[in-house]
Amino acid sequence: MRVFRSIEDLRAAEGDVLGTSDWLAIDQKRIDGFADATGDHQWIHVDPERAASGPFGGTIAHGYLTLSLLPYFASQNYRIEGARMSVNYGLNKVRFVSPVRVGSRLRGTTELLEVADLDTGAQLRFRTTIELEGSEKPACVAETLSRQYF
Repeated sequence: MRVFRSIEDLRAAEGDVLGTSDWLAIDQKRIDGFADATGDHQWIHVDPERAASGPFGGTIAHGYLTLSLLPYFASQNYRIEGARMSVNYGLNKVRFVSPVRVGSRLRGTTELLEVADLDTGAQLRFRTTIELEGSEKPACVAETLSRQYF
């Protein structure tokens, strides 16, 4: 895990891959819980019997469930110490490249693309590639922004 203690440390890592997380299994319980939390109970996510004869051969995770795992993966790849506050600022680009079938395993690789100065900190632009075990294509690629206030 990469640990950053200052904006200077972050600037020095601009363009670097910060790490790759451990694998995380996506089970039906997690998918159902996400459906309950968001109100998205589409059958391709929550009805294993119907989904078995659907286009994916079983249930798949919501794309936004996959996206919501970004903080989990990032927490294994890097840590910023000394910031008094950190906030998500938004997304530049997200692509859901491959469906995530129930029982799949995912892991995230985080790259620090850019460090831009703010008056009291820095805005960081990351790219996280969420790899789908056994697939040549990733499940998701997301470019995110966060602001770190020192």
